[in-house]
Amino acid sequence: MPTIDRSYLPIFLLALFLFPSLSHATIEYAEQTGFDCQRCHLEGTGGQLTKAGEDFRDDLKAKGSYRPLHPLQKIVRLVIAYLHLLMAIAWFGTILYVHILLKPAYAAKGLPRGELMLGWLGIIVLSVTGVFLTIARMPTWEAFYTTRFGILLGMKILLFSIMVASASIVTFFIGPKLRKQKGSLPQGKKNKLTIEDLSYFDGKEGRPAYFAYNGKVYDVTSSSLWKDGNHMSKHPAGNDLTEMINGSPHGEEKILQMPALGQLLTGGVKTGKPAHEKVFYFMAYMNLIFVFLITFIIALWRWW
Repeated sequence: MPTIDRSYLPIFLLALFLFPSLSHATIEYAEQTGFDCQRCHLEGTGGQLTKAGEDFRDDLKAKGSYRPLHPLQKIVRLVIAYLHLLMAIAWFGTILYVHILLKPAYAAKGLPRGELMLGWLGIIVLSVTGVFLTIARMPTWEAFYTTRFGILLGMKILLFSIMVASASIVTFFIGPKLRKQKGSLPQGKKNKLTIEDLSYFDGKEGRPAYFAYNGKVYDVTSSSLWKDGNHMSKHPAGNDLTEMINGSPHGEEKILQMPALGQLLTGGVKTGKPAHEKVFYFMAYMNLIFVFLITFIIALWRWW
């Protein structure tokens, strides 16, 4: 006879204590019955019950289906929901920050340790808190396809699961290849670098910090303004920054003061990106789209 793993018992009991099976009026209930919220509540957003609402509650009590939350359970649920929302803001904000300010190329030469740790912390916290919140709101599996809230929640969970799967692929399969690609010392001459050679000199992990501007390569390794190979969190070393710098507040006179090393080679046959790097860019932009989709689903749930 198979044995039961008792290590999961405390988690199961905690879930039962914090989130008992609830039966209460919701927007989905109103849509299924055809009644509006004012039928059971004096205010459309909830609160004090009407006579019909009290009768509905008393009927649930008679059936033994009415189990209101204890004040301590409400506090715990509020804390878990707050952590869920806070971590979602941090996780989504990091994705938007990388795409809008740093650009995905910032991470394409190797996943930054800080963003990687924050990303997985967000995944773990969102997963754990999301499970408890789902138990609190979804009394049965049927509610996932019979209620509007359940359908939207199911879509959100599906998108989140795809993002977690892509994060796993990038972290454990693509990440090592990016680090290996970044760690290979360029074979070209120091004063004549291709764009692939230039990507090695990103100023991280003890490497020199170079960047290209208008066909010339500049060394900013010793500059305090390029700490860890990044200037103002917008201009990463190891790249041709001609377009970025042309849109910066200062002119090119600041660039010309930097020591010039040599020339950026742009001629010859261009080598395409490796397959794993193409997959990285695809997943990066896919996750950005998913951030907007999940936010849109939340907006539909709350305000449509």
